[in-house]
Amino acid sequence: MKAVLFNDQQIMLVSPPDPEPSPNEALLRPLVAGICQTDIELFNGYYHFQGIPGHECVAEVVACPAKSDWVGKRVVVDINIGCGDCPSCQQNDPHHCHHRQVLGIKHKDGVFAELFTMPLSNLYCVPDNIPDHVAVFTEPLAAALAIKSQLQISESSPIAVMGDGKLGLLISLALKEQFPNLVLIGKHSNKLAIAARHGIKTELLEFKNTNQLLQQYQQYFSVVIEATGRPNGLDMALAVVAPRGTIVLKTTSNQLTEVNLSQLVVNEIKLIGSRCGQMSAALAFLEQHSLDTELLIEARYPFQQFQRAFQHALQRGSKKVLIDFPSTTSSA
Repeated sequence: MKAVLFNDQQIMLVSPPDPEPSPNEALLRPLVAGICQTDIELFNGYYHFQGIPGHECVAEVVACPAKSDWVGKRVVVDINIGCGDCPSCQQNDPHHCHHRQVLGIKHKDGVFAELFTMPLSNLYCVPDNIPDHVAVFTEPLAAALAIKSQLQISESSPIAVMGDGKLGLLISLALKEQFPNLVLIGKHSNKLAIAARHGIKTELLEFKNTNQLLQQYQQYFSVVIEATGRPNGLDMALAVVAPRGTIVLKTTSNQLTEVNLSQLVVNEIKLIGSRCGQMSAALAFLEQHSLDTELLIEARYPFQQFQRAFQHALQRGSKKVLIDFPSTTSSA
């Protein structure tokens, strides 16, 4: 098979042996995969990553030793693989397993390959009415929806999403119905226009108006969702969150951040980390809501042109770049 390899900020197309599924695993063929900001951070040195990246995809089961009836099904995958024995796993929380593997991120080859394996327990069947170009958003949508379970506020509370990147825009679309007083703050007018088209209030953050905008919303929002992925994102969130408000940190970065934590203490601010969500909840959302993912897609590339696709995804302000996989596997 063919696979993408990240190694010391280089991208290589390699030909490793086909993976063999263990008795409790399925062999999967990606249909469509998405390049996300985490992939970019891994390329830039996050986790000192070397290996096959990629974790957002919709795939087809091509082999399943334990349950042959899964063969041919379209699935999405929970990217966290627990050990099954640690305290977190015993509490049914493999997302925080002490020894977890994370697809395409930590100790588990990812989906930017013609074949990959995952435990059967991590697979979720995609309903027939959800096409591939929508289903590929299930994993980031699950991460967006996870915020709802972490907040204990009224639906009328003012909420800010800081950052109109791929995740910030998706968070805004996922939360807008439950929280009508949501404001998306970002630097890209084309992305803000997508949110505005869906009835979301937006604010364009430009260098010349940054201080004015932060002053306008000074200590205003009950919740600020920090999705910029920038070193100064938390500082901006602290400027606009209300006393006894909540800041949700939603993005990771390979850069260190210096923040004056005194404001957290003086204003009694809650700081919440938010990572993955429930795939079943995301699939249910996609079945029940019309999410126009075409507006979120920047470009699509065949797998053989992955390097071009990744260079496109690296462009500041780009939307989601998707990878389309061949219907058959290349020989090594």
